[in-house]
Amino acid sequence: MESFIREVLQDLKNSPTPLSEIIFILPSKRAGSYLIKELSILSDENIFSPTIYSIEEFTEVVSGLEPIDNTITLFEFYEVYKEFTDTENREDFETFITWAQSLIHDFNEIDRYLIDYKPFFNYLSEIQDINHWYLKDEKTALIKRYLAFWKNLPFYYDALSKRLLSRNEGYQGLIYRKAAANIKSYAASRKKHVFIGFNALNASEQYIIQFLLEVGIAEIHWDLDKTFYNDSDHGASIFIRDYLKNWKYYEENTPNRFSANYEKEKQIELIGVPKNIGQAKYLGEILTNLEPDQLKNTAIVLGEEELLLPVLNSLPEEIQELNITMGFPIKNAPINSLFENLFQLHINKNNSFYYKEVISIINHPSLNTLLKGDAEKLIIKINSENLVYLEPAQIVSNFSKELKELITACFSHKNDSVSSFLSDIQKIIQQIKIQLKQEKDKISLEFLYHFHVLFNKLNNLNEKYPHLKTIKSLYGFYRELVGTETLDFQGRPFQGLQLMGMLESRALDFETVIITSLNEGVLPAGKSDNSFIPYDLKQEYNLPTYREKDAVYTYHFYRLLQRAKNVYLFYNTETDGLNSGEKSRFITQLEIEKQPSHQLKKLLISPEVPTTGKDLKKVDKTPDMMEKIKALAYSGFSPSALTTYIRNPLDFYQQYVLGVRDQEEVEETVAFNTLGTVVHNALENLYKPFEGKLLTEEITKDFIKQANREIIKEFADTYSKVPLDKGKNLLIFEVAKRYLHNFLRFELKRIESGEEIEIIQIEKDLKIKLPIDDLPFSVYLRGKVDRLENSNGTSRIIDYKTGKVESRHLNVTDWEEITKDYDNYSKSFQVLTYASLIALEKDLKFPAEAGIISFKNLKSGFLKFEKKEAGTRKKDSLITQETLEMFQKELKRLIMEICDPKIPFIEKEIKKKYGSF
Repeated sequence: MESFIREVLQDLKNSPTPLSEIIFILPSKRAGSYLIKELSILSDENIFSPTIYSIEEFTEVVSGLEPIDNTITLFEFYEVYKEFTDTENREDFETFITWAQSLIHDFNEIDRYLIDYKPFFNYLSEIQDINHWYLKDEKTALIKRYLAFWKNLPFYYDALSKRLLSRNEGYQGLIYRKAAANIKSYAASRKKHVFIGFNALNASEQYIIQFLLEVGIAEIHWDLDKTFYNDSDHGASIFIRDYLKNWKYYEENTPNRFSANYEKEKQIELIGVPKNIGQAKYLGEILTNLEPDQLKNTAIVLGEEELLLPVLNSLPEEIQELNITMGFPIKNAPINSLFENLFQLHINKNNSFYYKEVISIINHPSLNTLLKGDAEKLIIKINSENLVYLEPAQIVSNFSKELKELITACFSHKNDSVSSFLSDIQKIIQQIKIQLKQEKDKISLEFLYHFHVLFNKLNNLNEKYPHLKTIKSLYGFYRELVGTETLDFQGRPFQGLQLMGMLESRALDFETVIITSLNEGVLPAGKSDNSFIPYDLKQEYNLPTYREKDAVYTYHFYRLLQRAKNVYLFYNTETDGLNSGEKSRFITQLEIEKQPSHQLKKLLISPEVPTTGKDLKKVDKTPDMMEKIKALAYSGFSPSALTTYIRNPLDFYQQYVLGVRDQEEVEETVAFNTLGTVVHNALENLYKPFEGKLLTEEITKDFIKQANREIIKEFADTYSKVPLDKGKNLLIFEVAKRYLHNFLRFELKRIESGEEIEIIQIEKDLKIKLPIDDLPFSVYLRGKVDRLENSNGTSRIIDYKTGKVESRHLNVTDWEEITKDYDNYSKSFQVLTYASLIALEKDLKFPAEAGIISFKNLKSGFLKFEKKEAGTRKKDSLITQETLEMFQKELKRLIMEICDPKIPFIEKEIKKKYGSF
């Protein structure tokens, strides 16, 4: 395959002007590098390297202006805006930047296309006036200000241009306009210029090139295939056909010959793959099957820059040489998230910091190794003490002396001072730099250096232009700068596999081409125009619309295919997020306009997902486990431990044998178990002093008076001392008060109805030996019984539940199921265990009752445990010695199963419960 650049150099080699004396202008710097490479191959003798410019560099030379970036332009524009806008109507900088970027983009377009700005802006102003017509004769102040803004646009534009030109500076559009104005004087040098590989030219470029052509010191070489040129409707040839038709130069001169490569034999695969990661993985498989010689002339063109890392991670090990021209966006660097977190922390401007924001900083990988164990200790403290908000001094006090400077830089109040924030950021960077040097982490150091330069730039901007009044406005600029900065990869530009974006491929040719993300909305991008200029006005003044931009990508796409022999075109089949899953029109066009010599193959790829049944886990008991179980038996099996085993033996193994518990976390919203603890503790505080006494109306009424105070006290002790005066916590706080008041009124009604209630014991911790003859070691039961009372002479064991319980949850028909069926019998199991504890302690008088008071179902009163004979409606709520013997028989069987070394812990498949709305 002979590349287009080589074809041009072959032609120029025979021209009277030596190649070293020609000035070459190409679409990009990369194309210029390839020209040098081809020139070195073609030259028979040593020659001086010719002058090579990208088109942007060439216009800078001709204009004599120094380019400035969009950020500087924005600051300069604000200076102009303040000058032409009175104080009353002037917007602050933060508001200004929300629309100024779009306006600067429009200024660029107007300059690049050499449009007379005065009539253009007057036209635009009249359009806005029509769009915002008003029924009344007198316009409101808002409408007046709005229309005045549009009338001021020509003054803004003119003042900004003059301000920059006075310093020999310019944004890109202004440089193009100035270059077009200077081209006549520049052409006096009479040096030969050769333009290679251009397609869509703006008006400035057209004027410059036409002038140089007409004065006889330039030639231009178009890279277009005959197939596209001969098709007057093909998007790839729209621009070049227009130039050949309308340029005066071509009235007497003929263009360079067009190639006929597209109609040659090609292997084209159209590959649909779900998701970006799927494209990257399958691309790696294709590369694995390519020969080493093929890889040397292969290009991967990424339609989306987000695919860079997935593709790099999917490259096969056989690829030894790789050249990446895209650059790695530093916004994807791990350390960027640290600076993002610091910005968010200080934008909020609170006196105290939200715990999640604090943890996201001290637990960040860039700081975590630096902070050693102090960060972990603070996180444990936050979780254990339920600290939702932390003061700066509180945070700093938890770190050692040598770390206080770093932590102070992170968390000290900046008082919304931009300079203070930037100064502290540089302190943090210096501390991280020392750590990374010790670790010899060169990649992270490179990233850190880029951020050091970026924050220096922000600091210089802040000193030169005092417009950044708040950290929030600084953050807006940080986001813009970090979005444009890239970290360049080192590689050999002409060796091995080439990885690039679509625009980097201009004027370059490869035998094997792989293009990703060929989806509508990506390639081509579609309607995504950020401009104040309406579509009709753009058409009137020949400014590019989304149609022209689509045609640009059409040209780049087909130009890549012209000389290629093997083509792989990927598109995402998944319809998620903004992606429609619709393949690009380029693929559809290829299918419809298929050339006879093209071998077109369509593939739909989906990853193999093996069907795996859920295997229930089984854990055999080891001697060490048995020792742990023995210790557990001696300390006492609690009802909750035993019901955990009934529900799922594997959970019991993890929680009670291994000791693995849920990690303690901050409760932002009061959890249900915390609510239960608060209510239980409040009741204990009220009832405990009256053990052994009869409840009276006076005592209960006094409880009602104390209820609110007890709830407030228990929330402060159990949850947090933070006021519960808003949000969900306020609702839960009110629920807790309602629960307690409702229960106490329920108690009062019992007494008023004549029921005699004697409190025997409240929240008593019990531990009793359970006689099991078949075990070689002692087994104990332990538990905390909420309440034991005498109701009209009958012993009653009461368990409080803040959740909803119904009477059916306390019915037992089959004793053997009580240690197997968690869903139906767990509540009965608990109350009978409590009954057994009291009975074994010899404190239970038979017959007795046991049950639950459900605060969510208080209207049902005391829910009693009931024995129900199978096949009958007969129920018995009295607990006798025989009842407990039946229960303890099953209880012992359960404990023997837990303590049997031959019976493994076998996972149970837990049924999912779906709530109703």
